[in-house]
Amino acid sequence: MFGCVVAGRLLQTNLQQIDDSHAIFELPSASTINHICVFLLGNLPFPEGYGAAVHFHWPGKGFQLLGMISNDKPSAIFRLRGTYSSSTPLSHAAFSNPGTPADVSMTDVPAVLGISVEPIPAIVSQLASLPSSLTPSRGVPGIDLTLLAERIVKHLFNYLSSFATGSSGTFSPENYVQLGTISKWYENFVNKVKVGGIGFLERDD
Repeated sequence: MFGCVVAGRLLQTNLQQIDDSHAIFELPSASTINHICVFLLGNLPFPEGYGAAVHFHWPGKGFQLLGMISNDKPSAIFRLRGTYSSSTPLSHAAFSNPGTPADVSMTDVPAVLGISVEPIPAIVSQLASLPSSLTPSRGVPGIDLTLLAERIVKHLFNYLSSFATGSSGTFSPENYVQLGTISKWYENFVNKVKVGGIGFLERDD
């Protein structure tokens, strides 16, 4: 039902079912994890009114609530580097884990991604209790929306620049493009996002 991809790695296939409403992924090399995508595989939707809370276990520090996925939002990307706060809720009874000593090096220590199927109102209530700096942004949790907007505009500019005309062959304020060109960019952009997420924007940087 669930899939998980750490940026720069292969698709995780080691889902462990704990019970009917809880599952975990073990993620190697916790210290090298920056972004993670959690998604529904599409073979089994949530029951009406239910979604999944996504938790991340930092070695030696407990579980932290990252965000949620649902039938209406079947995938989410989370930025993990620098988001841990000792003031956030850390425990989740279902994800029993012996833990890792707090002073251990995280270089090769695995982290744990926990998924808890719960009523959506209960998940929303949990998210509301997070510090504002850690509350997932609407649309793409964990992503800096300003940076994302800059990358989208840059992608559009680079696309339009390929249609530059004139003796210099460069794009300038004097150049014009047809609305159909922008429409074509939009179609291609949306298709890329649907197929592979927004990772291609980071590669364009």
